[in-house]
Amino acid sequence: MYLDFERELYELYQKIEQLKRLYTFGDKEKERELRRLQREFRRLSRETYSRLDPWERVLVARHPQRPHALDYINLVFRGFLELHGDRRFGDDRAVVAGFAYLDHLPVAVIGQEKGRSTKEKMERNFGMPHPEGYRKAVRIAKLAESYRMPVITFLDTPGAYPGIGAEERGQAEAIARSLYTFSYLSVPTVAVVIGEGGSGGALALGVANRVLMLQNAVYSVISPEGCAAILWKDQSKVKEASRVLKLTAEDLLRLGVIDAIVPEPLGASHWDHRRSARLVKRALRRHLRELLKLSPQELVEQRLRKFERMGVFVET
Repeated sequence: MYLDFERELYELYQKIEQLKRLYTFGDKEKERELRRLQREFRRLSRETYSRLDPWERVLVARHPQRPHALDYINLVFRGFLELHGDRRFGDDRAVVAGFAYLDHLPVAVIGQEKGRSTKEKMERNFGMPHPEGYRKAVRIAKLAESYRMPVITFLDTPGAYPGIGAEERGQAEAIARSLYTFSYLSVPTVAVVIGEGGSGGALALGVANRVLMLQNAVYSVISPEGCAAILWKDQSKVKEASRVLKLTAEDLLRLGVIDAIVPEPLGASHWDHRRSARLVKRALRRHLRELLKLSPQELVEQRLRKFERMGVFVET
């Protein structure tokens, strides 16, 4: 599957894959042509993804082949042990949480997972967590704190699930509790926006010492469709809504909402999951190296100051 503006790239990618198969089966004469097409693909991808407008960034962030939280967990970490349940109601599969090693460093890893197949997407509620998902995240984060382990979160959700059952089980309270818990954790925390960072559903796991964002990810208070429906009552205004929401990585870095942008291979990470994971791993190493030098009190103070600086308010 490809987006409209990716058509030429996709056709070129198909030719490259065909030549790779021929080369693998012994047709060495194809090497020169293969390398030429690979250079052309890199050039074209740089051009294509460098001129995207905000709405097109949203489409790339939602791309069905884009790596999800479990992809990064499996490629970046080793020995991942998943834990289940919130010890109150049940296990929310939209949130994956557990412990793993980043190189030789034990860490807690929490991610919002959308799923791949139709069946898995339904099981994971399309990445929209219920209250028990946030309570599971809080449970794992507090457990990590007791063992002095850094906490790493992967944000990728359209938003928290707004269903009646979720509200009955305390969705708002669960998000608020998650915000409070992550604000005051005395261990290093790093959040990575890997796809959609939708509203409070993403922010619940996004209060961290360092907030990183992939080049084509988006992070906003509401979806462009929701914004267009509220402000203009017209779904044809999604492009304008995407522009005014300032939801791209470049916008948010300039506004001080995030701390760094993680580049994506070949212009978009869905072309190469492994290289994207290597770039994320490199960024995690760098930021954790700096954070591990801080004392527990300094970590909390740095995190609180970071979020207090955002926005403007007036007391009357």
